[in-house]
Amino acid sequence: MQAVLDSLFSPEEEPYILSCMAYFMMFMAFCSFIALLKLHVPYGRYASSTYGFPVNVKFAWFVQELPAILVPFLLVFSTPAAKVSLLPNQLIITMYFCHYVHRSLLYPFLIRGGKPTPFMSFALAVVFCVYNGYMQVRHLSHYAEYPEGWVTHPCFILGSVLWFFGWIVNMHSDHILRTLRKPGETGYKIPRGGMFEYVSGANFFGEIVEWAGFALAAQSAQSLAFSIFTTVVLSSRAFSHHKWYHEKFDDYPKKRKVLIPFLL
Repeated sequence: MQAVLDSLFSPEEEPYILSCMAYFMMFMAFCSFIALLKLHVPYGRYASSTYGFPVNVKFAWFVQELPAILVPFLLVFSTPAAKVSLLPNQLIITMYFCHYVHRSLLYPFLIRGGKPTPFMSFALAVVFCVYNGYMQVRHLSHYAEYPEGWVTHPCFILGSVLWFFGWIVNMHSDHILRTLRKPGETGYKIPRGGMFEYVSGANFFGEIVEWAGFALAAQSAQSLAFSIFTTVVLSSRAFSHHKWYHEKFDDYPKKRKVLIPFLL
């Protein structure tokens, strides 16, 4: 792995490359924000043959998310990752892995039913997971430096609490969505319980909070870019879901917000 990276750029160039990748992701977040004002992300209930042939949803989730674990794993364990021995770096990398172990190795096999994923969405997700997995973990494992006692700093503590809260909300909301239908049932139902009592996009809310906490703890352009990109994409999905729920169900809770409890 290190030989491949050395053939692409020198150790002196890589920090600059990682910074450029972060700023490019911020730029793509802005472009995505503009595009998503008019377009639906083509997945699930919004899937369309316009975006390529359908891919089995379990296969798609497993394969598209797997690079987010494999690439960082190789970076940590098959390259001289000097910063991995430092506690702040270890803890922040662990946050990253906790999310993607669940998302790629557990979540796909828990899906019940689910509509196929258009190939274009699947392919773009693979590219994103390779890109982001390298950017996040390469920076944390090789270049990120934190002041002594960073794990007791208010930013790290608050970021860790936010990350954990968002991680739990995200997983619990996914569980609620999976168990909406009883065996043999079809069709859509109104999700209830947990954060769904307050917002339509409870799973999206959880993931947005999770990566905002990650960015606060990591204090890097890379983590900030990921948090911004996640917020843009998932906010769009939350608004689309909220609108769809109101159109689909006459008895949809009127006081339930879109994404931020009691506010939005």
